[in-house]
Amino acid sequence: MKSLPTRLAAGLLAVGSTAQFVPAPTDLIDKEGYAGIHVRYKEVPAGICELDPNVKSYSGYADVAPDQHIFWWFFEARNQDPTDAPLTIWINGGPGSSSMIGLFQELGPCGVGPDLKPFDNPYSWSNASNMLFIDEPTTVGLSYSIPIPGYQDDSGYIIQLPDDSSCPDYAAGYGTCGTYSKPDLTLTANTTEGAAPNMWRTLQGFMGAFPQYARSGVSFATESYGGHYAPVFNAYFLEMNRMGKGHHIDLENVLIGNGWFDPLVQYQAYYNFSVYPGNTYDYDPYNDTVKAEWYNNLYGAGNCVDMTKQCYATGRNDVCSRADNFCYEKVEYLYDKYSGRDEYDMRELTPDPFPYSYFEQYLNLPEVQRAVGAYQNYSSSSSTTSSAFGNTGDDDRESGTIEACRTLLRAGVQVMLYYGDADYNCNWLGGQVVADEIAAPGYASAGFVNITTSDAIVHGQVKQAGLFSFLRIYESGHEVPFYQPLASLEIFERALAQTDIATGKKSVRQHRGYKTVGTPTSTYREGNGTVQMDVLPGNATYNTMLNAPDPEPTWPASASEERRGSVKKRSLGKLGRPRRSRGGKRPA
Repeated sequence: MKSLPTRLAAGLLAVGSTAQFVPAPTDLIDKEGYAGIHVRYKEVPAGICELDPNVKSYSGYADVAPDQHIFWWFFEARNQDPTDAPLTIWINGGPGSSSMIGLFQELGPCGVGPDLKPFDNPYSWSNASNMLFIDEPTTVGLSYSIPIPGYQDDSGYIIQLPDDSSCPDYAAGYGTCGTYSKPDLTLTANTTEGAAPNMWRTLQGFMGAFPQYARSGVSFATESYGGHYAPVFNAYFLEMNRMGKGHHIDLENVLIGNGWFDPLVQYQAYYNFSVYPGNTYDYDPYNDTVKAEWYNNLYGAGNCVDMTKQCYATGRNDVCSRADNFCYEKVEYLYDKYSGRDEYDMRELTPDPFPYSYFEQYLNLPEVQRAVGAYQNYSSSSSTTSSAFGNTGDDDRESGTIEACRTLLRAGVQVMLYYGDADYNCNWLGGQVVADEIAAPGYASAGFVNITTSDAIVHGQVKQAGLFSFLRIYESGHEVPFYQPLASLEIFERALAQTDIATGKKSVRQHRGYKTVGTPTSTYREGNGTVQMDVLPGNATYNTMLNAPDPEPTWPASASEERRGSVKKRSLGKLGRPRRSRGGKRPA
């Protein structure tokens, strides 16, 4: 079954004129949640995303600090009484990536096509849980600090305009003038640890305003830079519980897809994935000179590994920031430079049309912004937050992620790491090392076994010991639920039920000694059958049965050039290099 609709309009709608300033929402309901956090929200009309009129959704803001307002969008569970359903929080990473990426591209109730109309996602995780998508930290997505009239130039800078009366010619040349968050680095987080309190405050506000939706346990799901966020955030939640602060968060599960945990591991994994032992798609275009350069940039005296170790030892912002920039440009970026392939799915050349990003234009339609109560224009990535984290070198820090995972496991929280094995950016070879570093009880002696799903297709393997598991998902890029929607939903359902991930038949809560018995390593090789040797058209569609593009795209051909132009503007940073992003398919 293909993960896209057959109903398509003939043309591509325009996003608006050269000026789109967002008026302040005036129809939001104000409630005080737990811990004194105010929440402003509205019910979202059916058809904006969730198409079933019997399933409610709400969106709004948690006012977590002066001039810091965190956007959230909640969807009731589809197939059960939502007041009895578990609550799952989803965030993307970046740092600076919007969680609307996960909602619209991966696992939410809808996607958006080139006609800028939502279509149903039959594999939405809201089939099994109440879902809460949060744009965190401040300035990310639809979360705002101080709204200003402005525009964003080709370097990613947000430049303030004198007023919102017009869009001057010098600004209109860059695209749409509109309402943005003031690019003030003091109004957003600049480290993983610093972002945790506002996430806790957002949950306190939401759960206090909607106590009926958080009665049956809480799960936290994320991907990419979420490998930093999730362990640290959730360990913070447990500490606040221990101290008796706010409302007790009944945390049960933490699920992390293609996570960025330990930079020292992951930078070495770039070499491992590309050169030795290599990826499982039998793709090796690099000559000996390139391989020697890669090795030296990584392991040579004073280079990436040494710089990162110095960051770990000193903790200095300048040391960590320099190490991060060097390791990106001289280790990670060599893949882009010499292969021309998508970091998030090595099977595709760039520009890669998957997953579909039409939702970015959709969220900037005035009628959609009114429907969700937005107070700024939408961007899938915040340059302000990205800059703030870059200045501290947070990307190059381990930030206590491994020990935080151990803390969660000791507290009886299930931790699942799942990795699409076609992703280069946060690849599964590095994730496998991180799983070994976490060293959950019994994990070292467990083995890899096939994951059984209802379609009788083996989509991957799992190595599990008790409440800890590591999953390798075949034929999948960075955003696993887009590429393997059925398997992702069934794995999610098993995690919620705390049954074994391989079959879903045995309770790992009741059988604490449970572990998979299989091979010590996952050895399956896909080969290059799904590796594309030509750049795909901008209107290409993905077929989840073929694990490859449809032979004939079913999006309208008119979408192609519009899509290709928008990809170029979003993905190119200074000097024409793609900006680093660990949390969304397309860095802004």
